[in-house]
Amino acid sequence: MFSEPVMQRALLAALFLGPLCAFMGVFVTARRMAFFSDTISHAALTGVALGFWFGLADPTWPMVFVSLAVAFGIMWLRENTDLLSDTIMALLLSSSVAVGVIILTLLKSPRGELHSYLWGDILAIGPQDVWLAAALFVVVGTALLWQLTSVTLLTAHEDMAQVCGVRVRHLNYLFVLVLTLAVALTIRLVGIILVTALIVIPPAAARGVSRNLRQQLVFSILFGLLGSVGGTLLSYQLDVPCGPTIVLACVTLFLGSLVVARARRA
Repeated sequence: MFSEPVMQRALLAALFLGPLCAFMGVFVTARRMAFFSDTISHAALTGVALGFWFGLADPTWPMVFVSLAVAFGIMWLRENTDLLSDTIMALLLSSSVAVGVIILTLLKSPRGELHSYLWGDILAIGPQDVWLAAALFVVVGTALLWQLTSVTLLTAHEDMAQVCGVRVRHLNYLFVLVLTLAVALTIRLVGIILVTALIVIPPAAARGVSRNLRQQLVFSILFGLLGSVGGTLLSYQLDVPCGPTIVLACVTLFLGSLVVARARRA
């Protein structure tokens, strides 16, 4: 199993993207941005459709472009309209999915190709995806650790961060940028439908067994690593879709954290 190039690429992608998504997920859940990541992931369907439309064998770049366009569209509408954030995200989620479905219907693309993007597929992960995941892991991980105090303050209290000299607007846009890139690249592993789970579940599991933010970050990264790598291995062994298997592995860790938290309280 480990000698096969396909499995090596899948495990490397899981090794980079699982902990990264879990690390970012601590701040995503604290800032109540789970619906934001869900909107970005569903918007990627239009990117997949455009990739098929232009005859690309690998639609990663159209996925990234459309996801970024929708992400910054959300930020622009929040700043320039009176609409609530959840209204803006619901509007862009439904419209982007509608565009993607119409393009795919006109193209009559093979169901097998679309299925791999909806639920994740080990076979869909190429060398380019692994290199992009590694680069994102190093750059984003380093940047978040470097700006950890500012990001934490921004997460806890945006007005206080502004008073303390944090460039709130720039940091918000930077966080949205890296979150969007992480979501778009993780789609190959987990799928459009389930990618938000890899961002939400590990931090939720870590919250129950942590006493402070530092512990939550460490446990979240650990749970993200175990869930993504363990789910990928189980997916290969059981010959089932990669995305749902990773999500169920993370859910199992979450249930275990509930037991530990309950025992600790007792």
